[in-house]
Amino acid sequence: MTIAFGGRWDLAAVARQDAPLRALDAAGASRAAIDISALTALDSAGAWALHRLRTKLRAQNVQADFVGGKEAYLSLLNRLERPPRAAPLVPPRPNIMVVMLARLGSGAERALSESIDIVGFFGQALATAARTLLRPANVRVTSLLVQVEQVGLNALPIVGLLSFLIGVVLAYQGIDQLRRFGAEVFTVNLAGISILREVGVLMTAIVIAGRSGSAFTAQIGTMKVREEIDAMRTLGLDPVEILVLPRLLALVLTMPLLGFYADVVGLFGAAVSTMLILDLSPIQFMSQLREAVEIKHFWVGIIKAPVFGFIIALTGCRYGLKVKGSAENVGRRTTQSVVEAIFLVIVADAVFSIVFSRIGY
Repeated sequence: MTIAFGGRWDLAAVARQDAPLRALDAAGASRAAIDISALTALDSAGAWALHRLRTKLRAQNVQADFVGGKEAYLSLLNRLERPPRAAPLVPPRPNIMVVMLARLGSGAERALSESIDIVGFFGQALATAARTLLRPANVRVTSLLVQVEQVGLNALPIVGLLSFLIGVVLAYQGIDQLRRFGAEVFTVNLAGISILREVGVLMTAIVIAGRSGSAFTAQIGTMKVREEIDAMRTLGLDPVEILVLPRLLALVLTMPLLGFYADVVGLFGAAVSTMLILDLSPIQFMSQLREAVEIKHFWVGIIKAPVFGFIIALTGCRYGLKVKGSAENVGRRTTQSVVEAIFLVIVADAVFSIVFSRIGY
């Protein structure tokens, strides 16, 4: 059987001849020649119709092949025999400067958003504290005392141990460095001023940020996941007043006491080191300390303590209230709260140092 095509075989011709092509029957033939030698034009629609015809005949066990025709027509028809092969997608190489600028802009946007959120939560906490303190009957004394016990009394062992070791380290390092100049006795000056002004309260704040700040985030975040905070709001209760304010007041009240405790224990550690290495008596250590350290150094450290406590409590509670979704988010927010609290404490300490240096205190 021979099937001949001639003239223009394009989309318009396919539209006219589609029905006869679909109805074409092999009529018992075993071989078919599709003659395209008389074609004057062939587009992709026409080629697809011819390819469909050959496929249909082959499905009926008829050996169908194209004969005649231009080389370009046969190449187009033969290309339809091969399955399409998708070209591998090669992602465009990003411009390193564009990537760096995009990351910088994204980081700046996140930092601005976080700053606005911190200021907003700070204002909300202050407004709630002022409203509550104007009506002292609304202060939840039981919750406040429980938080004072947890963040203050229970933190004494770890704060004391770290402060003692810090005092020992400072004394040893001071002795090693000052021995070159024959001024080992001034290690007492170095340790005393460092511990009272900076190290004692700063190390206490870092320990409390990792211990109590993370606990605040985890506790409030778990309540958020369990929808207990939503239940409070449904009952007309203010979560900031019930959950945030007791923790905030507890840290503000206990941080000066913990800072004083850290100062005493740190100085004791420095005294032990100097007495063992330099063979100083306790009376000599106290005499040198009294001559070297003025009372202002003590107050410089203690003034920072309530501010550090406020920052830690505010950060921990803020991230606890931001928890959403699952328990996995609680862990992520807890990590963020500890990192941000330590960062803000160090920034505040730097600001205090600059201010005290300016005023000569």
